[in-house]
Order: sequence, then C-alpha cells, then structure tokens
Amino acid sequence: MRQAADAFAARRRPGLRAAALGLVGGLLLAAAAVAWIDRAPDRASDRVSDRATDRLRSATATDAADADARARGAYLARLGNCASCHTARGGVAYAGGRGLPTPFGTVYAGNLTPDPGSGLGAWSADDFWQALHHGRSRDGRRLAPAFPYTEFTRVSRADSDALYAFLRSLPPVVQAAPASGLRFPFNTQAALAVWRALYFRPADPAEAAALPPSGATAAWQRGAYLVRGLGHCAACHAPRNALGATRQAEQLAGGALPMQPWFAPSLAPLAGVPAARQQQDLVDLLRSGLSSRGVASGPMAEVVVGSTQHASEQDLEAIATYLLSLPAQPAPSRQPAGAEAAEAANGAQRERGAVLYGDRCAECHGRQGEGAAGIYPALAGNPSVTLEQPDNALQVVRHGGFAPATGRNPRPYGMPPSELDAQQRADVLTYIRQSWGNQAPAVTILQSLRAP
Repeated sequence: MRQAADAFAARRRPGLRAAALGLVGGLLLAAAAVAWIDRAPDRASDRVSDRATDRLRSATATDAADADARARGAYLARLGNCASCHTARGGVAYAGGRGLPTPFGTVYAGNLTPDPGSGLGAWSADDFWQALHHGRSRDGRRLAPAFPYTEFTRVSRADSDALYAFLRSLPPVVQAAPASGLRFPFNTQAALAVWRALYFRPADPAEAAALPPSGATAAWQRGAYLVRGLGHCAACHAPRNALGATRQAEQLAGGALPMQPWFAPSLAPLAGVPAARQQQDLVDLLRSGLSSRGVASGPMAEVVVGSTQHASEQDLEAIATYLLSLPAQPAPSRQPAGAEAAEAANGAQRERGAVLYGDRCAECHGRQGEGAAGIYPALAGNPSVTLEQPDNALQVVRHGGFAPATGRNPRPYGMPPSELDAQQRADVLTYIRQSWGNQAPAVTILQSLRAP
C-alpha cells in the first residue's frame, strides 16, 4: 500500500510543480501588465506630438512669466475650485492641509504655494503637468485619486502652464501636509498601480475633452472641456463603484457624496421642461446660487462661492449648453404600480404634512408652493425636492437652508433649522414631494431617522 501511495505522489509531483509554476507565471504576467499599463510617462516623448500644440505650448511657456498668464491662471484656478480643497479651514489659501474624507481613509490636500520644501517651489512646469495629466507627483509617485486627475487629465497643456504660472506667483507658505490617513492596502503604491490599471488612462492631449456630436458649436466644446476637465463635475455628480471609481461619468447621472449626507443630483436636463428655461436656470444657479426653481445648498454652495460665480458669462452659457445636450433624465415616479397599501399610508402622511406645511412653510414658500421670486425658491416643480433620494431635502428641513452669499445675491434669505421630529419631517416632505404636480416617492420614517 505504501509503495502505491509513493508512486501516486511521485506521479502528482510534476503536475503540482507545473501548476505552481503556472500560477507564479500568471501572477508575474499580471504584474507586468499592470506595470506596463501604469508605466511612468516618458517626459522626453510626452511633449505632445501635434505640431500646432507644440507651438501653443511654446508660446505659453514664453508668456507664463507675464501678468496676462498669471491672470489667466488665477481665473482657471477659480474654475477648477482649487482653493476649496487646498485650503485648510482658517488657513492660508492654497497652502493645503485640508482633510478630504473618503471610505478608505482621509487624504490631505497638498501645499500649492511655491515654498521649496513643503510646496511647489522645486516643481517645474513639466512636473505640474505630470501631476494633472498623469496623476503622478514630481518624483513619479502615484497620487491618490482623491486628487481628481481622472478629470484633470483632460486639461490642456496651455491651461496647465497658466495655472502653474499663477501658483508660482503666490506668496510661499511653509506648511507640510499631514501624512495620508489611507488605510492599508489603499495607502500603497502597488494598490494605486492596480487601481490605475483598472480605471485610468491619460487623455490624449491632442483630443478634445469629449467627442463632439455632429454640428457641435464652439460653446458646446468649451462646455464639454470645462465640465469634464477642469470643472471635474463627475467627481461629485457621478456614481462610484466599491473601489471609488466613477461609473458612467459622461452621463453625470448623480451620486451620493462619499462620507457626507448629501446627494449630488443628476446634471442631465429634465424631460418636459423647455430648454430655454433650463438654460437660464442653470446659468442663474451657477452665477448667483439662486434660480427660479432652486437654491445651491451644502457642498454645491461652496462650489458657487469659490468657483462658478467668478466664471465669465460666456463660460457659464457654455457649461449650460453642454449639460443640456446630455440624455434627458426621466420624470420621478410617485409610487410603484399596485402599491395600494403604501398609497393609503402616504395619504395619511400627506394629510399630516399638509397641516405642518400650512403652519410652518406656506408663509415663505406659498400656499401652492410658488415661492417668492428672488427670495424664497418655489417648491412646485423644484427638481431638488423631487429627487429619488430625499437626502438633500431632509438636510435642509432639519438643519436649515442657507443660500450662498454671492456678488449677484450678496444678502440671501435663509431658512432656519426646524424643530420637527423625524416623523414630522417625513410627513411634510411627503406632502411637498407629492403636491402641486410634484411626483416623487414618499419619505419614510427610516429615511428621516437615518439623516444625520
């Protein structure tokens, strides 16, 4: 029996050895594939082969030292809302140190001032371009995608050089960013290499930010460049997978903000609403934080204050033009078909909510949800209150709604926090979401209780 067992083991040994070698070989091939896909850029060959772009880059390098280049860079930094992430609360603008919470740990934004030790003082224009376009630091280290190089890769070299010229003109600030708080293995270069191999490809500098449709206007192309590149709208307004990569970023279908109680709504146009009206509403909201059908709240209010209110009228129109070209989002469904029991319960909710609305809300927002132009937003036809997920509306009802103070709306009206309990918040929002032509699902007590 023992001899038979030894003979069997002897026969298995070559097979096991071959399997082990095959496994090791497969792992080595996979590692080689990841390394090849995520290979460091060849700076000598990464000069953009297109001759017209070469000439533009050369001209930009010449102009980078003058005031015009710095002024353009300052404007671009506003469009990219760079100071928002790269300024700690109460700190010096662009000096970094702000913690950006993610599901994988906290990332701290770097110092963009020209301090040689802790900032960009030792960086060249090529180094800065490498960070924006390739997502790599000056030493070739892979950057965490909390820095949205997945969108910034579409920024042109000319704009990168103008941004660099502006940042070099800032007063240097000595302030090293805290060490990354990412958990293992997300804090390793190997993990970032795999992530990049799966989800990131540097954009071709000679191509536009998006493939223009037939007959696309210059405004559409400029809007696509700003929305998909420097404005990095998909960083908030696109859903993410389990590893934090954006899904269907080109559709901007909306997504929950990581580690925040807010939902970034879809930026696609609304079906059945005239395009001219939506165009004007978008421009008004980005310019002043207030439109005929809504107010910028939460993180979007920060974007309006720090970025979009400073955009030119031409760029705001271009952004709206591009967004209105996206496939229209369907109207929300009030209740699934056949949900009679749920409809009966919603009827009771609406009755209670109607009383609360009349007592607490109607004085400002109107008996028919019509609002007051330029003061209180209308609730009838307001897409913010009819989102599938009621997170944003619950935040406003519980903690108050405060429009941003902007140049076009320097003294906005605000809404104080309510003293309603969880059931009352669910009731009044259900009434608002299902009245005056609004159609959206009822708000449940569980949704209201979960809202922080």
